[in-house]
Amino acid sequence: MKSLSLSEIGAQLSKLDHLVKLEGEIIITLDNKPIARLLPPRQNTKTKPSHADLRAMMPKLSTPSEQLIREEREVR
Repeated sequence: MKSLSLSEIGAQLSKLDHLVKLEGEIIITLDNKPIARLLPPRQNTKTKPSHADLRAMMPKLSTPSEQLIREEREVR
């Protein structure tokens, strides 16, 4: 973790990506008080499930949805 003042951030702007990779976290300060934190983006390694997998996880309805919709429309 590295702490830089707001004016130092302005001077180091062109190297900011390298600093974040090197330090992992940068605290930005103003009048020696922290005002922001820069972090590298999260590496999202989880793959999203397919639609077929999601449908397979859903419980089966005892009554088909088309029948439920039809009954609801008739009530109106």
